[in-house]
Amino acid sequence: MNLFDVYPLQDVTIVRAEGSSVWDDKGCEYLDLYGGHAVISIGHTNPHWVKRIEEQLHKISFYSNSIKIPIQNELAKKLGKVSGKEDYQLFLCNSGAEANENALKLASFYNSRKKVIAFKKSFHGRTSLAVAATDNPNIVAPVNETNNILFLPLNDDFALKGAFNNHLISSVIIEGIQGVGGINEATPEFLRTIRTLCDEHNAVFIADSVQCGYGRTGQFYAHDIAGVNADIYTMAKGMGNGFPVAAISIAPKFTAKHFMLGTTFGGNHLACSAALAVLEVMEEQQLMQNAKSIGAYLISELKNIPGIIAVRGRGLMIGIELPEDKKEVKKNLLTRHSIFTGEAKPNVIRLLPALNIGKTEADKFLSALKAEMLKD
Repeated sequence: MNLFDVYPLQDVTIVRAEGSSVWDDKGCEYLDLYGGHAVISIGHTNPHWVKRIEEQLHKISFYSNSIKIPIQNELAKKLGKVSGKEDYQLFLCNSGAEANENALKLASFYNSRKKVIAFKKSFHGRTSLAVAATDNPNIVAPVNETNNILFLPLNDDFALKGAFNNHLISSVIIEGIQGVGGINEATPEFLRTIRTLCDEHNAVFIADSVQCGYGRTGQFYAHDIAGVNADIYTMAKGMGNGFPVAAISIAPKFTAKHFMLGTTFGGNHLACSAALAVLEVMEEQQLMQNAKSIGAYLISELKNIPGIIAVRGRGLMIGIELPEDKKEVKKNLLTRHSIFTGEAKPNVIRLLPALNIGKTEADKFLSALKAEMLKD
């Protein structure tokens, strides 16, 4: 049997990883500033994370959600404390797409409506309704197509108010900072407008924090910059530092009913152990503050490099837009400087490193980028 060939792959085989360094099968060391799509939040093979999972593995690794699993309650309490949403409720699942599916479903249960507002250049996942709410026709199969999604321009108050006036809206789903779309920020004013309109129309505000959440911007959720609460926060990626785990954080106004949501593997013992380790390290090492300070340093320095069209983002979620004649820079950073970065089409380099990188790693990247930008 062969693998189903859906991924364009770099010609690199990583066999070992530690912190923000990874090594290939030839012994070459790379600086990882992408973390496998913003997944590595506290560093590869973080010792506390490894210990937490190992200890749990020797007790019990899995049982379904048909029994009491106390470590789920432990995770809910810790997540509520670190995120500042202690009165919210937690539903655990396995991936960002699954988190968004459940958020959209819960919203529809809540107000018995169908219409969803999403935004141009959005990405919410590859399954069913999540992919229908993703602004990329290339990954939406005919079976996913629906008339229930309204795509609006980001940060357009007029269009948003018009949609609410002309349709019965179930929910608004929005990334605090669009990742795949090119590191485009939702303004605080726009997020507050969403909050106001959702309140006025009994719609549900869903904050997709799968990539932009979990401390990456220097706040727990990127949406927190607006000073208002969403009704549902979705999360995954950095939540488990590489262990598959995801969740939705649900406002107190929602009432749970048996069987309205469900999952086999979500919230298993190992996943909760990994997620707890992440929060414990984030708290102990003050990683949100580190993300804020190192991110501010990077953004400030990047803005001084000639030839860059724009620098966008906050904290350690940064987009660097390059001109067409510099489209090879991302590839050169990997092949010439052994630095992993991400991209967004057409010519945006995405930085999504572990939240505990330091100035040394930042300076190494800045030096490499400067060298590439100065080349003819």
